[in-house]
Amino acid sequence: MPSYLITGASRGIGYELLRQLSADPNNTVIGLVRNKPATDARVSTELSERKNIFVIHGDMTDVQSLKTAVQETSKITGGSLDVLIANAVYLSDFSQYEGIGNLEIEPLGEDMRRNFEANVIGNINLFSLSIPLIRKGNIKKVVAISSGMSDENLVAKMRISSAAPYAISKAALNMVVTKFHAQYADEGILFMAVCPGVVNTDFATTPEQQAKIGTMFQKFVKYAPHFKGPAHVQDAVKDVLQVVDKATIEANGGIFVSHYGNKEFL
Repeated sequence: MPSYLITGASRGIGYELLRQLSADPNNTVIGLVRNKPATDARVSTELSERKNIFVIHGDMTDVQSLKTAVQETSKITGGSLDVLIANAVYLSDFSQYEGIGNLEIEPLGEDMRRNFEANVIGNINLFSLSIPLIRKGNIKKVVAISSGMSDENLVAKMRISSAAPYAISKAALNMVVTKFHAQYADEGILFMAVCPGVVNTDFATTPEQQAKIGTMFQKFVKYAPHFKGPAHVQDAVKDVLQVVDKATIEANGGIFVSHYGNKEFL
């Protein structure tokens, strides 16, 4: 009975991961969220017939919260964990739509700290705390949901200057994955990072933000003429899970790939 722990499972990609994985009654699917009551309510409304879903509280910026979450996971699974999918992310409106050179220094520094605390340090803590459970699992996979925005070649070619703190923290997360791979590959534990592509989740809401996103999409089309717009979250998650399912230490250990399993991010 494979077990999965998904962070950031309250909405978007995280919730869809929870939904798709729990469709198999043989899977035990645990969603780690900050707002447990709201997520419990959504699951009970939309997925009430699925008894293999467990929602636990966890905050990526709170080490004690993560310790408690891992302990709760252990109780649910009997002390093991097959797959950890680190999906939770921090991305602020402050820097999401502006070029790095347009941001005020002091707020930029604070935004960088928040991104690193949640997206980098939080995942380091979670990975370290989860290793004892992963060791006892059968599948032994740890997957970080990353972003094409962290690929320096893509950013340079398309000249994407916005969302710098987010992109920088995701690039750091890719290296975190590589470092954990270097330490645990010999134990048969796979660490890898996957970009889900451009997904239709929470895009810009104001006219100004929408205009900036439109400009970025024009760059995407110029870079990849086949790009037709954001993918539906259901399709993106299906692609990610196919990559994860096929992944091996020999082929994917410590590396960052797209939802196609290569470096084609669009």
